[in-house]
Amino acid sequence: MNQAILKSHFRSRRRSIAIAAISIGLALSVSPSWSQNAIDADADGILMAMTNHLKSLQAFTVDYDTDHEIVDLAGQKLQYSASGSVQASRGDGFHMTRKGPFADVELTFDGKVISVHGKGMNVYAQLDSPGASIDEAVEEFRVSTGLDVAGVDFLVTDPYAVLTEGVTSGRLVGDAFVGGVECDQLAFRNDDVDWQIWISKGAQKLPVKYVITTKWLTGAPQYSLRFSNWKAGEVDAKLFSFKPPANAKKLERIESDEVGELVLEDSK
Repeated sequence: MNQAILKSHFRSRRRSIAIAAISIGLALSVSPSWSQNAIDADADGILMAMTNHLKSLQAFTVDYDTDHEIVDLAGQKLQYSASGSVQASRGDGFHMTRKGPFADVELTFDGKVISVHGKGMNVYAQLDSPGASIDEAVEEFRVSTGLDVAGVDFLVTDPYAVLTEGVTSGRLVGDAFVGGVECDQLAFRNDDVDWQIWISKGAQKLPVKYVITTKWLTGAPQYSLRFSNWKAGEVDAKLFSFKPPANAKKLERIESDEVGELVLEDSK
């Protein structure tokens, strides 16, 4: 299966993804082509409360696990899993890790430069961000590598606008428990994907689980993301600065492979 097509379907519900432009400045140019009436009042209220709480977090840390399905040429569905963590400060930058079946990567942003370090091969590459915001940095990373930062929809300045772009319907499914956390389960649709989100109950609502299902690809592959250990509070800005380890080799090219892992290699 053409992985580029799969990725484009996963991204299609965000901006025109030109997450080619989330510029990740996420130029957050949100399309007005959806009606808020498409989302029932209960679902909209829960989603809005969660995204407003996320927007209020100036600094936070969280752990995550992802599962990314592909359908191979024989029609067999395969799932690739990865884990990582995020430390972010909206005024300073971020530090992220991702460990998957083919890559062990550290991603940092200090307000100016995005640095990617492949720990296994001790190689790194750097990109200049067009601006100081997390939105701009993650969009530049997406445009340059073909990859989205894990959980990018929840890291940007206006997660509600990003999540609801293009939505044709949304509803509250009911109560659920994820990792022992009591949640509200919401389900949404747009022209290309169905997506669900599980949001913790209580005054400080947070995303716990997020699943995107493609509708028009054979096998309806899914991308799922689970969050744990959300913590709000100051993050040491030293984490956002990257200093190449001893003997690390600087590379000029960053791209993604067919299963959505980073590939760092020399440009020849």
